[in-house]
Formats: sequence, structure tokens, C-alpha cells
Amino acid sequence: MSLPGKVRQDGRASSLAANQHQFQVKILITHSHSEDAGTEISISSGIPKLPPIQDGTGSQWISRKLSTIPENPQAQRGKQSRPRSEEIRISLGSSPSKQDANSVRTNTDMTSQITADQVYEFLHSHPDYLEHYIMDEVELEQLERWIIRKSQRLKKKHELPVAKNGRKTSLSRWKFCVHADKRQMLQDLTHSLQLRPTKNQVLWELANCICSAVNADGFRLYLPDPVNSGALLQYLGENLIAGRLQEDGPIDVSTYVAKTREAVRVSKGDNDSRFIPDLFYEDDVGHILCQAVTYPDGQLAAVLELWRRESEGPFHEEDEEIACSYLVWGGIALHYAHLYLNMNQQRKLNDFLLTVVKSIFQDMVSMDVLVIKIMNFAQRLVDADRASLFLVDAKNQELYATIFDVGVENTDETTVYEGEEFKKMHTSKEIRFPLGTGIAGEVAMSGEILNITDAYADARFNRTVDQLTGYRTNTILCMPIFIRGAVIGVVQMVNKHSGYFTKEDEEAFEMFAVYCGLALHHAKLYDKIRRSEQKHRVALEVLSYHNTCTEEELATITDELSTINANVDDFYFNPFQWEDYQKAGFVIRMFTDLFGLTRFDEQSLLRFVLTVKKNYRRVPYHNWSHGFSVAHCMYCIIKNSRDTFLPNESLALFIAALCHDLDHRGKNNKFMLDTEAPLAAIYSTSTMEHHHFNQTVTILQQEGHNIFSKLSSAEYKQVLSLIKHCILATDLALFFPNRTKLAKLVHDDAFSWSNHEHRMMVQALSMTASDLCASTKPWDVQLKIVHVIFEEFYDQGDAERAAGRKPIPMMDRFQPDYQPASQVGFLSGICAPCYALLKNLIPDTEPLLAMVHKNLDEWTSIDQEIQQKKKNEA
Repeated sequence: MSLPGKVRQDGRASSLAANQHQFQVKILITHSHSEDAGTEISISSGIPKLPPIQDGTGSQWISRKLSTIPENPQAQRGKQSRPRSEEIRISLGSSPSKQDANSVRTNTDMTSQITADQVYEFLHSHPDYLEHYIMDEVELEQLERWIIRKSQRLKKKHELPVAKNGRKTSLSRWKFCVHADKRQMLQDLTHSLQLRPTKNQVLWELANCICSAVNADGFRLYLPDPVNSGALLQYLGENLIAGRLQEDGPIDVSTYVAKTREAVRVSKGDNDSRFIPDLFYEDDVGHILCQAVTYPDGQLAAVLELWRRESEGPFHEEDEEIACSYLVWGGIALHYAHLYLNMNQQRKLNDFLLTVVKSIFQDMVSMDVLVIKIMNFAQRLVDADRASLFLVDAKNQELYATIFDVGVENTDETTVYEGEEFKKMHTSKEIRFPLGTGIAGEVAMSGEILNITDAYADARFNRTVDQLTGYRTNTILCMPIFIRGAVIGVVQMVNKHSGYFTKEDEEAFEMFAVYCGLALHHAKLYDKIRRSEQKHRVALEVLSYHNTCTEEELATITDELSTINANVDDFYFNPFQWEDYQKAGFVIRMFTDLFGLTRFDEQSLLRFVLTVKKNYRRVPYHNWSHGFSVAHCMYCIIKNSRDTFLPNESLALFIAALCHDLDHRGKNNKFMLDTEAPLAAIYSTSTMEHHHFNQTVTILQQEGHNIFSKLSSAEYKQVLSLIKHCILATDLALFFPNRTKLAKLVHDDAFSWSNHEHRMMVQALSMTASDLCASTKPWDVQLKIVHVIFEEFYDQGDAERAAGRKPIPMMDRFQPDYQPASQVGFLSGICAPCYALLKNLIPDTEPLLAMVHKNLDEWTSIDQEIQQKKKNEA
């Protein structure tokens, strides 16, 4: 082969074939033009140390087959060239002869002079060369295939992976040989999560797995102190032991790793200035590997400290890599454990909220019972020993509690919400103290959370409660309860069972406090409603006493019933010439005439009528006289059309007419809505009419007043339903659509008395006709009634003017000339059409229509005179 002198070339990978083994090297060849210098051979990675080969003449040579040496490497770079073989013989003993130095012969037929055994012996004696060569030349895929085959052989032979260099494990074994171990680890972690799905338990199981994987003799697991930042707590499987917190100077390995997040390997005898001198706390501990366990966001989850005895080998980089690999899987387990805990906690919170809602809206528990339920759940939520709730007395600027220390007798988790057995402490004496006193008082004032790790070391702690209860307070988590931005109470958790209250406890408790506020707010509202209900009952008792007929009144009406005599069958009956108690006697006579006393108790009837009379207010128009007049008109309609209405329909019509304006205040529905009267808040439509019916039912429910007591249950329900329908029909807003429908039926000849709906419309029409009966009285009576009607209108107008609103002319007492015009419009637009339609359906009511027309003519004449007078004055 001809090579230019002093040119340095990269040799291609050489190949040695012997006994099915291959060996690759890199060589560098430099030719010299000087015949004495010979040819310099530079072989990388220790090839000059290969054993020499004897050629029989005493000279030592190395013989190689070189393949793919391009004539011009720069030109051939990146291209495929046909390999060519050549043999280079290199003298390793004495200097080669000039002839040998100048003759680098190429011989493609010559076989290698190095055997496989010789190569094996060399590689065995020089492992560093093999490592360098493999790292530089062998592709990763090829290396992985070799290691997998090696792993399979070891598995078949059941050999322990203890290397001859003393290392107990290797990263390659972890990656390629322990698939079953990793699978078993995941199975163990999954099983552990099912039994005890907590973060600490996952860390404990993970530490055990890593300890086994790296053949450590033991481990210590440290968790961050949730209270003291930078401090560590040693975890022993169930409990935490406080660790040391050191800020300056040498520290122990675990604290250093917690701060730096760096892995540390240290052995006894290492003089490391970072750590304290007494680093090895036990005599037989000689080696330590310490690593940080972190969450994906970099937050410290734990510090794992592995140790080996002094008699064992130290930890190596491979052990550190194995631990890191395990931590990848462990991080997933930690993540899902955290998710499970959050979901489980949310589920418990949801269960509690459902219980609270059921308690408030279904069971309607008292405040004390609700407080106990809240405290019971709060105690379980943060694993506290005791729970207290202090409510804010804003008026006196105090905190108070009647149930201030709650524990739970029953610790079975399955009975947290149903059938609990609570233990209440010190409920006999109320505790009160000013806002700002103690931890609870401070929280009530500031509205901020307080997490106290040592109560007696905190100057704000009030020892009075402990002195009263004999209980020792150590740790406190105190949370304000808000409603509408104001603090209404303070919940105080005392003495966490394990360690201190954590940030997670604060977050969970803060969410819980929101629902506590809602629950307490609704419980307070319920208490107010319950107290209001009791007050309402008391008020009803008082009203029933004053608005119920007396025994004297009952005796008077009984004695004078026989002396009360008048022609009440006349549509034009004048109620003003009779006293109120005489009108009550007429009602009893009319009722007896229509229905008899076979199905009714006479004493109940007397009490009912007298009490109805008493429950009409003393207003100008809608008083007892009006109620009697309407009942009388209905009596005449029923009397003059015996076959028109069924017996229960007639009964309902008469009682409804008698009671249709009970407790009328002299104001119309619009006024009630405009002034936002309480009645308008209860009944948004037909406000006064609903109230009149409610008053009717109230009177019927009073003792000795139920005139329907002898009716069957079905009849009783039917009559009450008809009474409600008839009383609501007196709302003129309902009259107009009802009249339109009924008039169309009559016009189309489609009306039928056998149709229930048609009959209901006739009942409504009859109620309106009776309610407007003042317009059907003779002129002298008509004038008197219109006078009191407008007096009531003017009272409402005055009230509207006082409220800053302008009354309509009809209700403005400063426009008296509007009376005739309003009456003309009222009689012609409402009364006349009403009585005309009623006459078509019940012909015997014709006298009502006739008198309306007469009164209309009179009012029209008066209105025309007033209008003419105004024109003349203008």
C-alpha cells in the first residue's frame, strides 16, 4: 500500500476473525520519508499492550487485517467504499529492519495470527479498555440486545447479580433484569393504596421497595414539618417524631438534602465539612445514601435516607439511579393517592352537606342539634380531639356558646351521619367573653385563620376555658364563619390527634366553614320562623278571644231571634234600618230558610254568624252591613231560583257571600301591592280575596264554629272548594274575562246547566251581582251607600297622597264633582252588563237589572247638570 509521508489518517474499524469472535479497534498510521525512522503506528485504547506474536525468527509482531481504508479519506467521507484487506506487521520487540520498516505488505489471503483466547485474556486483564471501547464504538441498540441476552441467561441459571467488583447491583440490571421486580412493586403499592390510601403510607411502601432494590440494610423516612418551615419529622409508619431544624453551620444529611434537593452518598470516615461530625448515629452504620422525594411542581414530599452497615460496600451511582427510577413510579402513586384523598374528603364533605340540607329542610332541627352535627363533622374533618363553636353577639360585642366542647362517643366511620351518638360537654352554663379575648375572640375580630402549635406559648390564648373545663389545650385551628361578609361565628378545633394542624386542614376547613355559615344562617332563620310561628299562635289566641263572639252575645241573639221579623225576600231590602245584631238574626233566619237545621248544629251556626260579624272591620263601606247586604242579595237569588243551584252549591254561595269581605281594610288590591303590604307578599294575585277566604277558614276552625261538622269528608272538601272559588270571584279583575266567556256561550246558545264549568261561571257571576247589589237599591238607599263608598275611596286617596302618589280623580276628595261621572261609568260599564247577563240565565233576577237602569238615569241626569254648569262657568 502506498501512503504519503507525514499524513495522519483515521483507520477504519479493523476486524479480527477467529473462532467465531470479532474484535474491533481504531488505529492511526503515520509514514515517514526517512528510511531510518520507519513507520509509526498509533493504536487507540491500549492496543500496544496486546500480547506479541512470534514469527519463528525471534521477532515480535502484531498482525492485523485492516478493512475499508480509503485511499483518500476526505474524498470518501460519507460514501460507501469497497473494503480492502491488508496485513500490517509491526515489530514490538527490537526495532524493525529497514526492509521491514519500508515494506508494509498487504496480503488478503493471510489469516490472523491472534487467537480468541488471547483476545479474551487481554480483555479480562484490561476491563477499562473494554469499557472505553464499548462506550465509544458500540451502538446503544446493540448494547441493549447483549444485556437482555445476558439477563435471560442469568435468570435461567438463578444467579444473583453480585458483580465481582463488589457492587451489589447495577443500573443495567435495573433497566433490563428487574421487570418482575418493578411489576411486583407496583402491585404492592396498589394493594397498599387500597388498604391505606394515604400519602404517608405510599411513601412508606416506596421507601421499603427502594431499600430492597439497592440492598440497603435499613432506611429512615423524613417528612416536612407542616408548621416549622425547614424542619423534618421522622415517619415511623404511624407516628411522627420531631426532627431538628438547623439553619447555619454543619447539618445532618437529611436536612441538607431537604434544603438542596441534591442526592448525597457518604461513608464513615469521609471528612465532609457540610455535615455534622456525629453523622453516623449508630455504630454499625457505615454508608448513607440520601435522596429527596419531590412532587412534579418541585415541592418537597419527603427525604429518604438509606443506610448500610460498615461491613457492607458503599453506595454507588448505580444505586442512586435505581432509587431515582423507583421514585418515578412512586411519584405516580403519590399523585393518585393525593387525588384519592381529595376525592374522599370531598365525598365526606358532600355527605355532610346533604345531611345538613336534610336536617334543615326536612327534619328542621334546632340550633343546638345543628351545632353538634357541625362540630362532629369538623372534628372528623381535621382529626381533632375537641371542637367548639362560638357565635357572635353583635349587639353586645361578645362571643358566646352553650355547646362549646363536643366529642364523639361513636368512632365507627360508617355511622358518621346517621344515628350519631354525641357527647356534649358543659352545656348547662353559657360561656361569654368579649370580642378580641383569646384565640377565638381574635379570629372573630380579624376574620383571619389562626393555626396555633403551642397554645400556652401564645400570649393570645385565653386559659379561662381550660380552667373551667379542666381540659388541656395544646394545638388550635381557629376559623371564622362568614355570612354576607360578616363574621357570625368562630369554629375552634383543639388538639389534633397526630402532630399539628396542616395547611391541608386549613384549606379543607375553610371550605367547610362556608357551608357552616349557610347551615347556621338557615338554622337561625328557622329559629326565627319558629319563634314567629309561636308569636303568631299567641296573636291568633288573642284575636280569637277578642274577635270571637262572647257567651253574652250568644244569649242575646238566642233570646231575640223570635222577635226579629222582616220581609227579607225582597231584592230591595234596606239594611240601614236595622241594628247589627238584628242583621245577624236575619242571617240565621235566611240560612235556616234555605238549608234547614237537619245537617247543621244551631249553636255552631249562631257562633259562626256572630263571629263573622265581629271580624268585619269598622271601615266606611266594607263592613258588616256590606257583608250582610251581599248575603241577603245571594239569598234572594237562590230563593227566587230554587232549581238553579245544587244544595251544596247554594250553601257555598250563601256562606261565601256572607264572608266575602272579612277583615277588609278599606283599601283595594292595587294599593296593597303598591305599598308592599304584608298581605301582598303572601298573596300576589287577588290579594284581599285570598285573605277573606283564609279568614273564613280560620273562623270555621275555631272551637264551636264549624257549621260543616256534620257533612261528610267529601262534602266538606267540595263546599270549601266552592267557597274559595266564589270568594275569589268577587275580584273585579276576574269578572271581565268570566263575563266575556259566559256571554259568548249564551250568545252562541252553547250554555248548558249540565256542564260543570258553565255552572262555575254562573256561580262567579252571581257573586259579582251580589257584591254590587248597592247599585240595585232604591234611589234614597243608593245615595246613602254611594256616600259611604266614596268616603272609603277618599281615605285611600289620602293615604296615597301621603305616600307621595297622586290619587285617581275618583279617590281624590278634592274632586267631588267627579262622583256622578264615575257612577255613570260604573253602572253602565260594569253593573248593567252584569245584571243583564244574569237575567238571561236566571230570569227571576230581573228586579236587579231594572233598579240599576233607574239609578243610572238619575246619575246621568246629575252628571249632565254638572257638565252644563261647568260650561256655563267657563
